[in-house]
Amino acid sequence: MSQSIKILLIEDHPIVRDGCLRIFARRPDLETMEASSAEAGLAANRRFLPNVIILDVELPDASGLDIIPALLADNSATRIVIFSMYEAVTFVSKALEKGARGYVTKNDDPDAILRAIDEILAGSVYLGRSVAQNLALVNFARAEDPLRALSDRERQVVALLGDGKSLSEISATLAIGYKTAANIVSALKQKLHIATSPALIKFAVELKGRS
Repeated sequence: MSQSIKILLIEDHPIVRDGCLRIFARRPDLETMEASSAEAGLAANRRFLPNVIILDVELPDASGLDIIPALLADNSATRIVIFSMYEAVTFVSKALEKGARGYVTKNDDPDAILRAIDEILAGSVYLGRSVAQNLALVNFARAEDPLRALSDRERQVVALLGDGKSLSEISATLAIGYKTAANIVSALKQKLHIATSPALIKFAVELKGRS
């Protein structure tokens, strides 16, 4: 018989916990423990040493996202899946940055939580369908942004070029030296792969017209 997979569910709503436990019960290889608060979850993590933690974002005594580092510090081998009602990309990005390996929403298919367990234990990152779509849309929008690689100052110069400003006017508007403005324009041509200053000005004007 294969070794069981220990699952810790940290979720404060009894109905949600019961639903999750019913899903876990479909798998005889899953051994489960539950906690209803951040404090209880941290204690259970130290005692139970789960392979996977299913973690809600909104707990009565702390944010689930905020306790991710402490959970990993106490049990570095565990893998964390956020289980939340929130689908916003900001929540997903923050969870992954803090060390979560999966993100499932409460609107996902019930089997998604089981798929998440299997995939993160196999070394992958798992995102539920809705958050994966949201991330893909955000990444597509970023890829479509021709200014994504520019600094704030470089974006300002592009905007001023689009307004028809000369280098002298740009240096005066931004309170920078003429040479500094010229260097920024040179850097812009390199970053945007535009060969000449007139072509850069044309690009800036057309970009402004689309905004």
